[in-house]
Amino acid sequence: MSDYKLETKCIQSGYEPGNGEPRVLPIYQSTTFKYNSSEQMGRLFDLEESGYFYTRLQNPTNDAVAAKICDLEGGVAAMLTSSGQAANFYAIMNIVEAGDHIVCASALYGGTYNLYAHTIKKMGVDATFVDPECSEEELNAAFQENTKVVFGETIANPALVVLDLEKFAKAAHSHGVPFIVDNTFATPVNCRPFEWGADIVTHSTTKYMDGHASCVGGAIVDSGNFDWEAHKDKFPGLTAPDETYHGIVYTERFGKGAYITKATSQLMRDLGSIQAPQNAFLLNIGLETLHLRVPRHCENALKAAEYLKNHEKVAWVCCPSMPGDKYYDLASKYMPNGTCGVITFGLKGGRDAAVRMMDSLKMIAIVTHVADARSCVLHPASHTHRQMNDEELKEAGVQPDLIRFSVGIENAEDIIADLAQALEQA
Repeated sequence: MSDYKLETKCIQSGYEPGNGEPRVLPIYQSTTFKYNSSEQMGRLFDLEESGYFYTRLQNPTNDAVAAKICDLEGGVAAMLTSSGQAANFYAIMNIVEAGDHIVCASALYGGTYNLYAHTIKKMGVDATFVDPECSEEELNAAFQENTKVVFGETIANPALVVLDLEKFAKAAHSHGVPFIVDNTFATPVNCRPFEWGADIVTHSTTKYMDGHASCVGGAIVDSGNFDWEAHKDKFPGLTAPDETYHGIVYTERFGKGAYITKATSQLMRDLGSIQAPQNAFLLNIGLETLHLRVPRHCENALKAAEYLKNHEKVAWVCCPSMPGDKYYDLASKYMPNGTCGVITFGLKGGRDAAVRMMDSLKMIAIVTHVADARSCVLHPASHTHRQMNDEELKEAGVQPDLIRFSVGIENAEDIIADLAQALEQA
């Protein structure tokens, strides 16, 4: 549906019913799929034929939703995973192996930081974290002979650092490696990283894409733009024979679909982490209103940020869409229609005042979540990032007094009224 506008794609892409078929995407709630001959089943297992045989690898409901997200991002192939964490794990591990190295922007979601700084290190993959605001020289100095990928978030969670996509893409490509971007906060409604040089995009679909905090999920989308064959010595997993599939070479057999095919046929085969078809169905319902919800989130967030900025008890506010914000210029370049519905702020009374204020909220909830229809708050240093030490918190842009405020799509006046009465208790 490349000719349609994004709003239409949110509703129409991915699933096209035939004559007399269900108008709404069905849930294929089945682990297996029947075939009439063992020969055809064998061809499926050898990747010689396309089709469904076991839901851990592929499922029609999941593929329809992945195709919609792929269309929204402007990619060539996509897959769903059971969570955003699984998506970011697969996206990297589909490229690297023990002895390799990755470069990451340091401003990351705490779970992603732990994944890359500690978990994959146990698998023999090292990571170097760089300040997102580093110079091109400093960024290039982080690369090593064994560097295989660069990773960053469009808008960092929760630091709200806006990544200079072109700077990081340029560095990645000058070293012959792909650039992966987690586009969870911006969504393709506000930013399409492929247009700025990214090669692969990931999402925690749990957030704005679902939009209702009803199902956990993730997605990986490949632009098809990175030339694996041009750097074949760096990426043997894609450009050399895979003996587990009788020696097929993914780039030769699948062309631009090589990366996603490998991730599905190897990683999903061996590690699982498939998204349940029921969750994919719910995700699709969320996607159908993504283009309506995201602008409202952004509008309400800006109103809340402006209120907080002028409150006597508030020490600072971060909202990249607000004029005067540190990242306003980058946000205006990459996301001119808005960034996201998440803002952060700190109180003059420090951490204790933040706790009192959060405990006094009535409508706005304290939850370990972000980016759904309901307004909610969290204190990252005490919750999502509590495994990080003070130095790691600073590197990730998480101040001890930082309150992450995910602004929902309720009436803005009601949101601000709740903030006002809670701040009286701070």
